[in-house]
Amino acid sequence: MGKNPGFDNEKYVKIQSEKIHKRVSMFGDKLYLEFGGKLFDDYHASRVLPGFEPDSKIKMLANLKDKVEVVIAIAACDIEKNKVRGDLGITYDVDVLRLIDAFRGYGLYVSSVVLTRFEGQTSAIDYQKKLENLGLKVYRHYPIPGYPSNISNIVSESGFGKNDYIETTRPIVVVTAPGPGSGKMATCLSQLYHENKRGIKAGYSKYETFPVWNLPLKHPVNLAYEAATTDLDDVNMIDPFHLEAYGETTINYNRDVDIFPVLNAILKRVLGESPYKSPTDMGVNMIGSCIIDDDRVCEAAREEIIRRYYNTLCQVRKGNAETNQVFSMELIMEQAKVTKEDRTVAQAAMKLAEETGEPAAAIELEDGTIITGRTSKLLGASSAMLLNALKHLAKIDPEIKLISPSVIQPICHLKVEHLGNNNPRLHTDEVLIALSICALTNPSAEMAMEQLEKLGGCEVHSSVILSQVDMGVFRKIGVNLTCEPVYQTKKLYHG
Repeated sequence: MGKNPGFDNEKYVKIQSEKIHKRVSMFGDKLYLEFGGKLFDDYHASRVLPGFEPDSKIKMLANLKDKVEVVIAIAACDIEKNKVRGDLGITYDVDVLRLIDAFRGYGLYVSSVVLTRFEGQTSAIDYQKKLENLGLKVYRHYPIPGYPSNISNIVSESGFGKNDYIETTRPIVVVTAPGPGSGKMATCLSQLYHENKRGIKAGYSKYETFPVWNLPLKHPVNLAYEAATTDLDDVNMIDPFHLEAYGETTINYNRDVDIFPVLNAILKRVLGESPYKSPTDMGVNMIGSCIIDDDRVCEAAREEIIRRYYNTLCQVRKGNAETNQVFSMELIMEQAKVTKEDRTVAQAAMKLAEETGEPAAAIELEDGTIITGRTSKLLGASSAMLLNALKHLAKIDPEIKLISPSVIQPICHLKVEHLGNNNPRLHTDEVLIALSICALTNPSAEMAMEQLEKLGGCEVHSSVILSQVDMGVFRKIGVNLTCEPVYQTKKLYHG
């Protein structure tokens, strides 16, 4: 907390842009760049690489905006089953709209959306009509029997040939998606097939933030990536193709290594020869070259691994993850040489919960100070903790009431008597609204409100799983939240 950054963000934006430029020149007319991970809002990267800005990658692309266009891939089957993006709690089809707005906000041109694995799903057809009514071009790509192993069929008119040709106009085509398994790679390869038929020299490259190819296999940053993807069964491994070709040890992950022989064969069939000898060759990631304090980065990555462990426990408790993911997390923690006891803010929250017999919460501020909050008649533990932390930062006497009970009580009355809530206690959003109202006439409340931005990046732990409302508020504030995998009540439904 409060330490120097471990990552040079300015250098990253510069050399990453240069690397992509160089890759374009390798092929001639056009480069299809598969963008894995989050193009913006990459809070995982900013947590494990202190100094990395969550929107660094999209800023880097904005440097190339005159030469870049964006194609967004979404699998028709994910539309049909309303697949949800876990970090934001919104469905993939809605996230596509959010992505388009965000890209446009950075001055980037989004040329089209492609529906991958399209099999006539009614929901996908309706979605296409919706996008077209919004003025967007939509293309369809279809399942290919035998994909990805039946190369003769894939690279033929009955394979890639039956996919719509996506019309593009700029030399760098970024293919991205709301989440993994959306068909980004297949979209790129299909386009290479169609471009080659049209006599256009096009190439393919891949940008994956993690694992970092030029860090050791068991470096905490690479272990933190495994921790973030236990649901995908991703495993980092030494790239055997790169080792054989160059005698150099580099890191990739199992899906890319497994698919490389097939991908390479497809590239040879489409282009005549493959420009790559290994999965590492395909990548353009320069993040590893911008780490300026390895100790700081290792510390941050270990903290992230513990947070991921708690998150996995909670997902299992909610029924959204399998128990074997916990075992995978425990193995990763052992490799990183960390335990859950290393999360001091969690120890503080649990100590208070044991003392009071009620839910409790704790926050570790930037200087290492730990502030706690307990459950009361009017406030939930998270709300109490939030007020206590703001008072501490504003150097306000802990005994001073920032929000008068005469303000809180009518809100509680409204919640229970008129809005049908069983719990009268104020959530964090309600507390902040009440605090902002009190700030109009109460100088202490105003001083406390001014401290809110100082909470960004702080560590928070709750002794119970929080409501979606409280989680959302903490996400917006920018704190790193973990919870114990238990609910406050024994009800079956937890809204």
